[in-house]
Amino acid sequence: MSDVWRMSATEIADAVRSKRLSAVDVTKAHLARIDATNSDINAVVQHFPDEALASARAVDAAIAAGQNPGILCGVPVTIKVNVDQKGHATTNGLKLQKDLIADTDSPVVSNMRAAGGIIVGRTNTPAFSLRWFTKNDLHGQTLNPRNKAITPGGSSGGASAAVASGMCAIGHGTDIAGSIRYPAYACGLHGLRPTLGRIPAFNASGPDRHIGAQMMAVSGPIARTISDIETAFKAMAAEDIRDPWWVPAPYEQGKFPKRAALTITPDGIPVAREVENALRDAAQRLKDAGWIVDEVACPSMRKAAEINEQLWMTEMRVGAEKMVALEADADAQFVYQQMKNRIEPVDVEGLLGALQTRAGLVREWQEFMQRYPVLICPTSGELPFSQQQDVQSESTFEAIMEAQLTQRALPVLGLPGLAVATGMVGQTPVGVQLVGGRFREDILIAAGADIERAGANINVAEI
Repeated sequence: MSDVWRMSATEIADAVRSKRLSAVDVTKAHLARIDATNSDINAVVQHFPDEALASARAVDAAIAAGQNPGILCGVPVTIKVNVDQKGHATTNGLKLQKDLIADTDSPVVSNMRAAGGIIVGRTNTPAFSLRWFTKNDLHGQTLNPRNKAITPGGSSGGASAAVASGMCAIGHGTDIAGSIRYPAYACGLHGLRPTLGRIPAFNASGPDRHIGAQMMAVSGPIARTISDIETAFKAMAAEDIRDPWWVPAPYEQGKFPKRAALTITPDGIPVAREVENALRDAAQRLKDAGWIVDEVACPSMRKAAEINEQLWMTEMRVGAEKMVALEADADAQFVYQQMKNRIEPVDVEGLLGALQTRAGLVREWQEFMQRYPVLICPTSGELPFSQQQDVQSESTFEAIMEAQLTQRALPVLGLPGLAVATGMVGQTPVGVQLVGGRFREDILIAAGADIERAGANINVAEI
């Protein structure tokens, strides 16, 4: 039982379904792992063992009765604290919301429960889920279990740290500007940002968000294997009528040419030598698996990234600026001010113009993805940043924003992106990002699996 927390979600589900392991024993092993390691990295910030064990007993009872608990049969999962889970505070890393107790589950939580997942804890995020670093005045700072000197990523840094350290097999994350893909990259994991409309979203604890966040913010999985990414994605994507954006698209959408584009420096962003090496290595792995890979320039990402900032900051100015002041989280205030400095206030005409421009950008990208079903590009132009690097100075903040161009652009385009871990540079993880056409997560996962098969397995961090 001592090594159960090292198992993948796929292995756990198979073992529980076949009664080689009980869901209760699996859950106890992961709860013990949380008890043993969480104090070192602060990934899980809401912990409820009794609820987890009750859910595990229900899975075991269903199996004993000859029923199918679902594709996450007994798999320990975590939920990020910015989505509703009944009976727990949707803090979003804020002291202001420490008592905002959810009365109902969000769709993604409901879906994971219905698929047999066991929620073992809720994970940390920066205040307002605003950064690629995970620290706030309510829950504290999350450390990277692979290297405490570097960020675990953000805003789903708690989720990535929990998965990397074996506290859970699958971590739920959200992504409006890289908050799934970047934490996965920083912690040496895989992370899927799905197409807009794939995974239903709704928080009854607060008002509906404005159009920018509705169009850009999505939930998705972080995991140690591509197979686990696929399983978690299928579980999360079940229908929920509470989300008007949800689309009943099938997972598999037919054959596709095994053709990929490789873009080393999108829009000319500076790319570290180690990142370029990882990109060329991933491209070679795909070639060895029978893919045709052409090194070409992809369509521009810079205008899409600018629209991301326009839409997000317009919403923040209207709905959250007073909260930023009241929360008085120094890091969030610094980051918010830098973002305000980058983007002038947008009036109605400017907002309509941004949405109009977006349509043309999506069209251009869809045409590109018809030629190349997969784009290989940087997850970030740099290796994972050092802790708190974004709040050191205005210049370091600007350098980070440039390095994160691909993170900021993709949400505006509504395209799926998959962060794929490829190895380590010393004590620092490295990987690549795969981009696909709308609703073609199946292609990204197929390509990710080919890259994974040609590299070393991802192990749980030894902490």
